[in-house]
Parts: sequence; C-alpha cells; structure tokens
Amino acid sequence: MTSTATRARHAKPGQLSAARRPAFFGPRAVLAFLALFALIGVMLFNGYLHAELGDDKRVREDASSDRVPKRVLGGGSTLSFPNGKARNRPVPRKTVALTFDDGPDPKWTPKVLAILEKYDVPGTFFVVGSMTARYPDAVREIVDGGNEVGIHTFTHVDLSYQSAERVDREIAQTQLALAGAAGINTSLFRAPYSSTTDAIDNYSWPVYRRLGTNGYTSAFVDTDSEDWQNPGVSKIVENATPKGAKGTSVLFHDSGGDRSQTLRALPEYIEKMKARGYDFTTVSEAVRRPSAHRPASGPPLWQGKALVAATAVAEFTMPGLVVGLTVVGIAVLGRSALMLVLARRHHRQRNRPGFFWGPQVVEPVSVIVPAYNEKECIVGTVTSLARSTHPIEIIVVDDGSTDGTPELVEALALRNVKVVRQENSGKAVALNRGIAHARWGIVVMMDGDTVFEPDTIHALVQPFGDPSVGAVAGNAKVGNRRTLIGAWQHIEYVMGFNLDRRMYDLLRCMPTIPGAVGAFRREALAHTGGMSEGTLAEDTDVTIALQRSGWRVVYAEHAIAWTEAPGSMRQLWRQRYRWSYGTMQALWKHRRSVRDPGASGRFGRVGMPMVVLFQIVTPLLAPLIDLFTLYAAVFIDPLKSLAAWGLVLAVQLMSAAYAFRLDRERYRFLLMLPLQQIVYRQLMYLVLIHSCVTAATGGRMRWQKLKRTGEVGAVGVG
Repeated sequence: MTSTATRARHAKPGQLSAARRPAFFGPRAVLAFLALFALIGVMLFNGYLHAELGDDKRVREDASSDRVPKRVLGGGSTLSFPNGKARNRPVPRKTVALTFDDGPDPKWTPKVLAILEKYDVPGTFFVVGSMTARYPDAVREIVDGGNEVGIHTFTHVDLSYQSAERVDREIAQTQLALAGAAGINTSLFRAPYSSTTDAIDNYSWPVYRRLGTNGYTSAFVDTDSEDWQNPGVSKIVENATPKGAKGTSVLFHDSGGDRSQTLRALPEYIEKMKARGYDFTTVSEAVRRPSAHRPASGPPLWQGKALVAATAVAEFTMPGLVVGLTVVGIAVLGRSALMLVLARRHHRQRNRPGFFWGPQVVEPVSVIVPAYNEKECIVGTVTSLARSTHPIEIIVVDDGSTDGTPELVEALALRNVKVVRQENSGKAVALNRGIAHARWGIVVMMDGDTVFEPDTIHALVQPFGDPSVGAVAGNAKVGNRRTLIGAWQHIEYVMGFNLDRRMYDLLRCMPTIPGAVGAFRREALAHTGGMSEGTLAEDTDVTIALQRSGWRVVYAEHAIAWTEAPGSMRQLWRQRYRWSYGTMQALWKHRRSVRDPGASGRFGRVGMPMVVLFQIVTPLLAPLIDLFTLYAAVFIDPLKSLAAWGLVLAVQLMSAAYAFRLDRERYRFLLMLPLQQIVYRQLMYLVLIHSCVTAATGGRMRWQKLKRTGEVGAVGVG
C-alpha cells in the first residue's frame, strides 16, 4: 500500500477534492462514530433486555421485620395504601386467584392461556417488562382474553436492595412496555422473590410503602405451587391447594424455564378446585377492587411503542451479529492457518539453496521518486539510493513543491540523479512523468519519505529474471517504531502486510505493490497504460491491472525499505481512510474481472474475493469480537467470554510471532499486541466504516499532506 506521505503530497488541483474540513472531523466520520455508538447501544439494550432471571429466592433471607407494622405481617394477600395508610385485603373463602409470574413467554404463555380459556377461568399475569417488550403479541393475547396484568419489574431484580431511583425506573419502564404492547397501564404490582406478607422485611417494606403511596396495589401469595422447581405434577397441585375452604392467591409461572409440568398440573388443579366448590377470579376482583388496567394515551403510549420497536430492532440485530461473529471467527482462524502454511512454504521455497528466478539481473534500473514538499525527508531518501550496490539512475519528480525540495536534491550534486520539475498535478502524473524520463527497462518506484538499504534494489529486481514477472513488491518496514503508533504499525506491517504478501504471492493474486518499495517492468506498465489517476490507490489499481493482463506479481522479502509511520492518531486516521477508500475504488473499478476468462478472471474469482473478505469484511467485523466480549462479560459469562477473547488473541500472537521470526524481527514488540488489538483495531474499524460511508454516499475526498519528521532518513538504516 502506498505510504501516507506520498499520497498526501500530490494534490492535483480539482482532482478528488472535497470540503476544506479535515476528513477526521467530516460528516462521514461523524456517521462512522454514530454507527459504532448505535451498535454499542443496541448491544447494551439487548443485554439489559436479556438480564438472566434467577430462581425464586430472596437475595437475603435473614433480614429483620421490626419496622414493618404487625397488622401488615400475616395480613391479606394484597397491600395498598389508601390515604397513605397500609391496608391488607385477603382473597375471600372458596375463591382462587390464579397468578402467573415471569412472563410473557412466546412458548408457554399461549399454552397457559389456552388452558384458561378451555376451563373459562381468568388469570392474573405479573409480567416482566423486558419480556413484555420482547413479546408484545403474548401480552396482547393475555389482555384480549379477559385476564389481568400486573408489573413484575423490568429486569426481575430484587427491589429490596435497590435505590429509590432504580425502583421508579423499573416500574416506569415496565409501564412503557405495557403501553407499547397492549395500550394499557396497570396499578397491580408483585415484587420478584416475594411470597406471603409475613416475609416482608425492613428492606422490602420501604419499597411497598413507596409504591403504595404512588397508587400501586402489591400482590402476595397464599399458596405457592413451587412449579419453578419442577417437583412433579402431583406435588405442584398439592402445594397450590389451600387448607379447608380458605381463599387463595396461588403462584404459578408461565416463563423462566421448562413449564411442561405446570401445563399438566394446571388442568388437574382447576378441576380439583372446581370440584371443591371454588370460584376463579382475578386478583383485583378477588379483593373487590376495580380493574387494575388503565388505557395508555399521549406521550407514554408513543414512548411505549418506541420501546417495543427498539426492542424489535435489538432482537433482530443480535442474532445477525452472532452469525457475523461466527463467520469472522471462522474467517480469522482460516486465514491465519492459510497464511501460516503458505508463508512457511514461501519462505522455504525462496530461501532454499539453489533457488533462482532465472539469469541474474545486473543491468541498471531507473528509480523514480515522486516528491512534494519533502524537505524533511528527501535528502535521506536520495542519499540512501546513492549507496545502492546495484547500478541505478535516480529520477526525482518534483510535483510543484514550495519548500525547496528540488533545490535540496540538486545541492547534493550526485552524478546519477536527475530532477524533473512539473506543476502540481498529482502522484500518478508524477510517476508517469518519471517513467517517460526513465532510460532502463525496469522501473523502481518509492516514496519521498522512504529509505533503502544498499542491497534493496538488487534484491528487488532479481525476480525479473523470470520473464513472466511484471512487478515485484518489496518488504516495507516501519522505521520510527519507538513511538506507540509506530510500534503498532510495525506489528501490522510485519504481520498484516508482509505475511499476507507471501500468501498472495503463492496464490498469484497480489493485491498491492507498496508505493514505498516496488519495481515494474516498463513493458508491463505499457500494457496497462501506466499509473492510473482514477483512484486514490494507484498502487492497488496498477497491481490488479497487471495481473488481469497476465503478468505475475511476486514478493521479494529481502528487498527492505524503511518508511515513517504517522506521528499522531489524526494523521493515522487520514492515512488509513485514504488507503481503505482507495482500495474500495480500485476493487470497484476492476469488479468486472469476476466474469472475465483467463488471467483476469482468475484474479476476479480468487484475488478479488480474498481482498474483499480479508481487507474489508473481516476487518470491519473483527473488532466486534471485542465488543461482544464485553457484552458477554457483563451479561452472560465473564470467564468464558474472556477465555474466548484470549483464544483469538493467542491465535493472533502465534501468527505475529511466526511473521516476526520470518522477518528476523525482535519479539519484544509483540508485548504491544494486546493493546494494539484493543485500541488500534478499533480505530481501524472506525476508519473502515468511514470509508464505507463515503463510498456508499458517493463522496469524494482530497489529498492531504501529513507532517513528517525525517526521523528515518536522519537515523539511517542498514
């Protein structure tokens, strides 16, 4: 891929120009951030909706009840606060109020309702708000069937140990869910993990009192079927049966687990109680109170509908996200395995004794250095070329610099250096101008901020001993790796670029000759029309064009060039934004290759899908692994989620370690890999979204000059 500075340096007036505002703060960048935040919001919302339901037991069982009025303890199964005073009401004799907790459930609730309809008995369903928002049809079916609905909080949390604000929020959110699902609100409430009134303690009493003064009637139980334990049908019926002729508010469940025993016990229980002369009614009717339902209207109704709609979006998105992550996981593991296998084969093949491309290439080559305002780097670049062990001519094409770049080159007074001046016309024009002035049949192209080692050019041009080779990619390395960004990019260059190029070389579908170090056969360039001005990634464009024309493009691992990484996050963003967007432009330009015969079709059907999958789709989805890890750690299982993330990191570390071994790099930089995966990859993810938004909206962007220090050339390499 072309280095940042060179792409930034060459700005053809009117070409690919956009607003003056830097891309980092542009509207498409804002859309990229919004897309990420929306996804995070959906994941958090979905996690909140899917909060796990616990067993029906209290968080603490040993709390005192000395602050609870004695008339409340052991009182009737409903508790209200008319005029601010606590009042219990029992279920009348020979009356059953069937109640169901933890629903609605799309599987079990309709079956419970079918049984109630068959026996013509009503039920009171204490619904969880999150379940209501997820399954609004089930709530509508409950209400339409003449049954009663009560609140069972939004997330099934024990309110006894929550703040007053959390209590209010749990109730209000459930009311919104009911409004959106069935167009009603309710004044009936049952706390999770509650039982009889004598279980009210000093922690739960303030909650009941707070809700009672707000107009809510709290419902308790007289008999508990304990069906959540699945003790067997006969035991459920026995547990639910009151003694003598006492009235009872009996607890069953229509969600929260396997309710098959409940479904078998319910008809038996109804028949048994009817045979004993019991009537069935709702909780409100049992205590002679008007219906708890009130129609929802105005803003709360529409807010409720919005909540249900948002829930539907979350429910739709998360399964797709899981599928996407599965695809990414398989792709990452498959790609890593393929890279390791092919990289090993490439290394062994190209470094075995006696390997040669053909006759040794000894004739001179032309080196083209396009430059625009490169005063910090150009002296180091040209000086490194002058030390080359291979005979060369150096053509510096100045693209309208205003900082004295050409004068600095001329002041070196090197005999094999030619300076060609042109008005600012863009990098592609500068490269084509250099090709026109070249004397030799092999042309090396490099960036104005890049430094070559003395034997780089000799190693780079040796593959041209094979007449089928039309271009050669060199081994670009980060020179300023002492900075944090430089260290991250160093890992990426060694692992992501050079390891990839070994794989693409053997598969004969190389996507990019890096602008920092690449060589071309002039004859091959003539076949493709030279360097194209139609994309921001002229290196990717010409590389694909060469292979479609039947030329072979290979990788020379020993042709090392040193380049300078961006010095700030903003510059890194600009660099990768251009790279991503330019790659998309090039792929779109050559999209018809997938239908072509011969070499063009080979690249279209092999190289194109690999580039799309590995450079766009996989990088776009891979950071979601981190987001999903956080999601799973908070809402599912922290140990398993962190273990899964560690496995992915271990695969990345293994691949990186092998790449470092092949390139003979120091392993100490791999200590930065975990942080790179957490921070750097997220930035690349946003950049890719930014590029996709730009491509989808038909946006155009301008070249931008990135600030360079000349550190690589000043220090020297070799």
